[in-house]
Amino acid sequence: MILFNFFIQGGRVIGTREDSFWNRSFSETPWERTEKKRERKRKRRRRHEHKTKKKRKEEKGFVSPLEERMSMEYESNNWIWDGVYYYPHLFGGLMLTAALLGLSTTYFGGIGLFPLSYVWSDLGIFHKKKREKKRIRVYMDGCFDLMHYGHANALRQAKALGDELVVGVVSDEEIIANKGPPVLPMEERLALVSGLKWVDQVIANAPYAITEQFMNSLFNEHKIDYIIHGDDPCLLPDGTDAYALAKKAGRYKQIKRTEGVSSTDIVGRILSSVKDTKGGGSNNSTLLNEDSGERHQSKRGQVSQFLPTSRRIVQFSNGKSYSVFTQGPGRNALVVYIDGAFDLFHAGHVEILKKARQLGDFLLVGIHADHIVSEHRGMPYPVMHVHERSLSMLACRYVDEVIIGAPWEITKDMITTFNISLVVHGSVAESNSLLPGETDPYEVPKSMGIFRLLESPKSITTTSVAQRIVANHEDYMKRNAKKAQSEKKYYEEKTYVAGD
Repeated sequence: MILFNFFIQGGRVIGTREDSFWNRSFSETPWERTEKKRERKRKRRRRHEHKTKKKRKEEKGFVSPLEERMSMEYESNNWIWDGVYYYPHLFGGLMLTAALLGLSTTYFGGIGLFPLSYVWSDLGIFHKKKREKKRIRVYMDGCFDLMHYGHANALRQAKALGDELVVGVVSDEEIIANKGPPVLPMEERLALVSGLKWVDQVIANAPYAITEQFMNSLFNEHKIDYIIHGDDPCLLPDGTDAYALAKKAGRYKQIKRTEGVSSTDIVGRILSSVKDTKGGGSNNSTLLNEDSGERHQSKRGQVSQFLPTSRRIVQFSNGKSYSVFTQGPGRNALVVYIDGAFDLFHAGHVEILKKARQLGDFLLVGIHADHIVSEHRGMPYPVMHVHERSLSMLACRYVDEVIIGAPWEITKDMITTFNISLVVHGSVAESNSLLPGETDPYEVPKSMGIFRLLESPKSITTTSVAQRIVANHEDYMKRNAKKAQSEKKYYEEKTYVAGD
């Protein structure tokens, strides 16, 4: 009688599959049984679709927190039916044992005081092991010579295609063999790439072309899932595609090239200014005569083609350690301020920014406007205009916020507005000549006792980098002329690429 009451209650069995003989009411009509079968099929189909969607999400490498929570709730509420479906005899035996021991059958519905369901779930009999989300690792390589916001935007896009970004920096020897002499040596290029907030790991001395041996090393040793490159062609001296093997392996993904800037373009701006200076018969350019202190006033021979947009600034602003553009630093945060032109973003900039960031909780960087830089340094400075320089700062992992077009003089009102606790300046900097009537721009913070001169880790300056190009201008002019042909072909055949 106990067993009969256990198995049959109102024509239904508590805790067993709906297609069980005991679940059928003896008064059911054939039509009712057919409808119940259809309903059971619909339930099984919905359950299968749910599991399929979850599997696809996991294979893509992304499951939203809401979907993850819903999935966990689904699994926790349906473990009994999974047990009945996959282990009917075992589950029936457990139910029979529980009935003989006098335990209430409501436990199998998930309600009761005795945590029997949790005991069974801990045994792992019915629960399937939860698959951990696989982290997608992507690889992107490059020369990264004269690091600019185009490089940074490429790495930002690459990081968006995975969870971890590994960057390969091509060796000096490979660059010379395929493109010509680099402006920056390997050490400086490594510092620049490592200083970007989207980069998780750096591989030094990467090959220019993806060889089969190196590709296998990426897949097996570095656990790379995809190799990334821009939509612009990357050809070897023999005319073959440098990423042909990665494409053939089906592990290649493409991103959109950032328009308006390239290392070739930056070299061209500097060389055009020098050419214009020589053509005018003047020898007072700061590039040709750094020690003269005079300001060359000729116009640039080549200007930037970059079109700044608010969306690009927002893209570069995201991913900060603080929600700086919505909340800003806390009231009691120690805000460190450093300003400058930060033209031709180089390893010296990265190192001084890193050192400044370590002095406080929040690093605020002031970027001087173009006319201020030009007035104090002369032409062709700044080589990069204020929006280009601002994006380079926003890409740096040590910078929390940027003032675009910061004033030359730091005032008391500015210190109060931004709650600045400390103003710093590097010991190695460009020789900015004061204009008539100008005073020390750091006079106020010095009088307040919040100014500190930092020892610069590197002796690199924007002028020293530009002079490397001027000193080898013939080699760079040949390289630029060759590159200009491929650039022209790219723009002639260019098509719209979605994304970005």
